[in-house]
Amino acid sequence: MRFDILGPTEVRDDGGAPVALGGPRVRALLALLALESGRIVDAERLVDLLYGTRPPGGVANALQSQVSRLRRALGRDRVEFHPSGYRLVADPLDVDAHRFERLAAEGGQALAGGDPHRAAALLREGLELWRGAPLADAPHAEAAAARLAELRLAAIEDRVQAELELGRHRELVAELTQLTAAHPLRERPRAQLMRALYGSGRQAEALAAFDEGRRILDEELGVEPGTELTAVHLAVLRADPSLGTPGGSAVRQGVRAQLTSFVGRAEELRQVRAELAGARLVTLIGPGGAGKTRLAVEAAGRIEGDVCVVQLAPVADGAEVPLAVLAGLEIRDRTHARDLPAVEPTARLVTALADRELLLVLDNCEHLIEAAAALADTLLAACPALRVLATSREALGITGECILPVAPLRVPPRDAADPLAYAAARLFADRAAAVRQAFEVNAENAAQVIQICRALDGLPLAIELAAARLRALSLSEVAARLDDRFRLLTRGSRTALPRHQTLRAVVAWSWDLLDDGEQTLARRLTVFAGGATPRAAERVCGLPEDVLFSLAEKSLVEVVDGRYRMLRTIRAFCAEQLAAAGEAESIQHAHAAYYLDLVNTADPHLRTAEQLDWLTRLDKESDDLTAAVRWAIESGPSELALRLVALSACYWWMRGHRAVSAHLATDLLARLGDRVPAELNEEYVMCVLVAVWSGDVGEELAARLNRLRGLLPDQYMPPRLEFLSILLPMFTGPPSGYDLLSEDSHAIIEQLPPWSRALTHCGSGFILQMAGRPEEARAAFERSLAAFRRLGERWGTMLALSGLGDLAFDQGDYASSSAMADEALKLSRELGAMADVAENLCRRADAVARTGDPAGALEDYRLAARLSRRIDSRDTLARAHCGLGELALAQGDLGTARRLLEQARAECPDQWYSAGDLADRIAAGLARLGEPVSER
Repeated sequence: MRFDILGPTEVRDDGGAPVALGGPRVRALLALLALESGRIVDAERLVDLLYGTRPPGGVANALQSQVSRLRRALGRDRVEFHPSGYRLVADPLDVDAHRFERLAAEGGQALAGGDPHRAAALLREGLELWRGAPLADAPHAEAAAARLAELRLAAIEDRVQAELELGRHRELVAELTQLTAAHPLRERPRAQLMRALYGSGRQAEALAAFDEGRRILDEELGVEPGTELTAVHLAVLRADPSLGTPGGSAVRQGVRAQLTSFVGRAEELRQVRAELAGARLVTLIGPGGAGKTRLAVEAAGRIEGDVCVVQLAPVADGAEVPLAVLAGLEIRDRTHARDLPAVEPTARLVTALADRELLLVLDNCEHLIEAAAALADTLLAACPALRVLATSREALGITGECILPVAPLRVPPRDAADPLAYAAARLFADRAAAVRQAFEVNAENAAQVIQICRALDGLPLAIELAAARLRALSLSEVAARLDDRFRLLTRGSRTALPRHQTLRAVVAWSWDLLDDGEQTLARRLTVFAGGATPRAAERVCGLPEDVLFSLAEKSLVEVVDGRYRMLRTIRAFCAEQLAAAGEAESIQHAHAAYYLDLVNTADPHLRTAEQLDWLTRLDKESDDLTAAVRWAIESGPSELALRLVALSACYWWMRGHRAVSAHLATDLLARLGDRVPAELNEEYVMCVLVAVWSGDVGEELAARLNRLRGLLPDQYMPPRLEFLSILLPMFTGPPSGYDLLSEDSHAIIEQLPPWSRALTHCGSGFILQMAGRPEEARAAFERSLAAFRRLGERWGTMLALSGLGDLAFDQGDYASSSAMADEALKLSRELGAMADVAENLCRRADAVARTGDPAGALEDYRLAARLSRRIDSRDTLARAHCGLGELALAQGDLGTARRLLEQARAECPDQWYSAGDLADRIAAGLARLGEPVSER
């Protein structure tokens, strides 16, 4: 059976049919017993609740009579008699009042547990049990009825709260208006009415509801509103958006859904989220177009809790920054009494955010950096639950700031087997497929995709603009036109900010934010091809290094391994400004002069124990050294160019930079023609030798080489260019009439500086070896080796070891020759001298081939050939091919031997004095194949 007492008392059987109960006393008795179902109710209490203060005579019999009638209606077993009273035999949950209490309690628990959906469902189910006034047939049970009514009212308030948290504000306004009218002194429904009104966009009415409640409380009770009502009033004044959104759901203000995929920033995204978990202010800095805004929005979208993104790019005045944040938070102006002053915007923000958990994203702060920093500092100090994520081209510069640089996307190297393993190429492929659906990166177009990504420095905006051009241009046309990138990349999204619609606008925005000194340094810094150290920038550009640091802080330059360099896109823009300022020639000259001073300082150190440090230092400056030489050759004074080439020669030779340096020297000789600048004979001779060492010697260059000895007297020891003393005999042979045993020669040798003296002993060894005096040659090489080792000079040590190894080889001591070649190979690798590495590999292969290890020799020759091709060293390539041909000849593979030996002959530089032995070896091998031996 079901017993309903929340309204007129009713009973239904198991089939749902109503059960006739009889008169009002029986229904009242049933209601009282059902309210205590399963428990004994004292007879005296029943009498009081049935008859009130005026019970009839013989009330005990009267009560027994009503119990008997109830038993006839329900069955004798349903109403039990006990000495102290009576009990209704029923499960409490078969009574609607008990079911209501259970559902109301469970609904309240769900609400407190943060599950408004379940809470609302349970509470609605419980409230639907009510059909009228509780215990309506028991008029004397006022206390019990009042308790049930209070529980019902609390359940209604809980159900309203749950539905507010589900965002059903508008649907609740009418109900809550009636509820507050019926219960004007209850503060909870009035607070709920204020929330419902505010969430319906009726802020003024919400404030009016508070004023009405405050007036009623004052007039009726003489008290002020309580904590809950006051808190909601303050939240309405602050325009707290959480009042108007589903409780427990995050508020997303200004967070736009993105129209494109998010590519290549997984690690940066993880880092931003990790930093936001521990820091209250995180600033993303980086150059324009690097993707700071997109990264910030993506990170914010993944943060739990309330988020507000405020775009500061359209804001022109720093004073408007707080207003922009108020607008982003949708905090409207409150209605003031006429005699009250307006509240300052920052103070309003502090009030609104004082206790609110919120991530505030301040996007594009760079042009308002001081105002943005001041506001962030004020809000973070006053609002302990607030976090700020800022994007800017420079840091805000306040205490507690965590700075995360946003670099361009990783670009694939030129020889990348899989470009899509790099984020820049993936982004290009994704955006290109959006405008040309069939587009994909494949073997045919990979090189062009790599070229585009590298030319654009991996800047996401530039890559997206380039991909968009595929609507009208082919991929090859886009790649070919990137030299004029600002003209090509001009059509971005129409809805983007103006400064994000073209590549030029992106860079111009950053340029316009610089002061005069910063602009001056930015344009002058473009003369550096590989970046600049602070000292170099100050020397060449004429501005203190603090200005350079400021450019780095503003993301105009990036710092990599202590060098300050520009992205190519920024450099191209600033180079235009340099030309427009008319400073290009003077700054280029200052740049070349700086590198002349550098190589002049470095050159003697390259032949000391410090050579590794100085080689490394010049490696870092190599791009700029080459750029300085090229400018001096093309546009600067020829004397400056000659000095640069001559003083760079030792570095170029040791590092194996043969091809590029030979082309530069050849271009300089073409500019000089037949003219040899006065007092620069040594520099001119060095320039000719540098031009020759690529092995590509035409008639004109050969003629210059043949005339070199006439420019310098016999037995000449260069006073300015010490390295010339090794290069000159290498290409032209020893001076005519040179007598190793003369007293003059010994006197000259003893007066030389230590390195030149050690080198001269080595040169004597080579001459004595060629003269057929091996023991004297060995003694000279050993003197040289000891001297170079005392100096700690690796290249000279390697040269002496090579001489001793060749001498051992000529005498048939192949084991010693191999050991010395191995030691020389280690030194050449330590020096990073790739041409010497290749030569020593060949020297070791020559020896091991004759010790019964053709496989080891084959491996060394092949590696030497690969290295020689990489650095374009034709002499060592010829030597490697000669050795491979000799191996093939020894194995009877005559066809392969002939092909390799003929290839070696074509590669062997016939103008080099030191190439004579190699030419003889090649000729001997071909002679064994039946070719006549030609005279050299």
